[in-house]
Amino acid sequence: MLASFPSPSVNTIELGPLGLNIYGLMIALGVVAAVWLFGRRLEERQVGTRDDASAIAVWAVLAGVIGARLYHVATDVEKFYGNWGDVVAIWKGGLGIPGGLLLGLVVGLYVTHRRGIGIAVAATCAAPAVPLAQAIGRWGNYFNQELYGRPTSLPWAVRIDADNLEAGFAVGTTFHPTFLYESLWCLGLCFVLLWIDRRWRPAPGQLMAMYFMGYGLGRFWVEGMRIDQADHVAGLRFNQWVAITMIVGGAVALAIMRMHPVEEPAVGDVVPVPDEANPDAGSDVSADLGPDANPDFSPDVDPIASRTDEPTPTSE
Repeated sequence: MLASFPSPSVNTIELGPLGLNIYGLMIALGVVAAVWLFGRRLEERQVGTRDDASAIAVWAVLAGVIGARLYHVATDVEKFYGNWGDVVAIWKGGLGIPGGLLLGLVVGLYVTHRRGIGIAVAATCAAPAVPLAQAIGRWGNYFNQELYGRPTSLPWAVRIDADNLEAGFAVGTTFHPTFLYESLWCLGLCFVLLWIDRRWRPAPGQLMAMYFMGYGLGRFWVEGMRIDQADHVAGLRFNQWVAITMIVGGAVALAIMRMHPVEEPAVGDVVPVPDEANPDAGSDVSADLGPDANPDFSPDVDPIASRTDEPTPTSE
């Protein structure tokens, strides 16, 4: 049995004169997988298409990357003192998932609304796709040799090169692969959410609240193992407090949505999007209906009373 496994010796793939950063590649692969699952779920509910998913993802991912980077810089600002050019160097690592979730989901749901798809049902479709992207993207930390946990001698411990060791640890020390723990947690969360949705079909929006609760729980556990520098509040790392907020916020949102559930749209329902060139277009469909729309229509005839070919129902 292996006593540990090594970290990758490279974090780029050379393509002629170009170098492809594997950290960015893993994030991109996660996005592709998430967009595929999101689009498939939109089509299953017949509320959107894979083209909708791709269009929404463009803005959501862009906003998510910006939000994630801003969160990382804000929570580790001392690393950038005197070297502010590294703020945009995301290929070196440093994306804070809480910031990416916040800005990415807000922008993504706004674009969803603009495309005429209900926000609640879109959130349900996206809920399992988000942890799928995280499960794949977390492997970028492995190639960057970052965000590992406390020292351990477990068989699946990871070895870190000397250049990437946290201060105070000897060369050859092996650590908890927290990137692997979070990746497996997110992958499991994706499957659990898919199972819940298929088994119980919760009302639109509720599955996203369950995602926040599930991810917050896993992140709290994994964050407690990490040894990279971080601000602490009342004995907990700052990101652990963020995880607690996600758990509590998700639970409160789920309770509210269960008391006031959003109605599942009928299959094939599409929310009409006003024509910006003609805002009134399609706003009053009934105005186009009337006697001329149906030549057999007669306002003086009760269509129900005139049906004499059916027996009168009796109470049982």
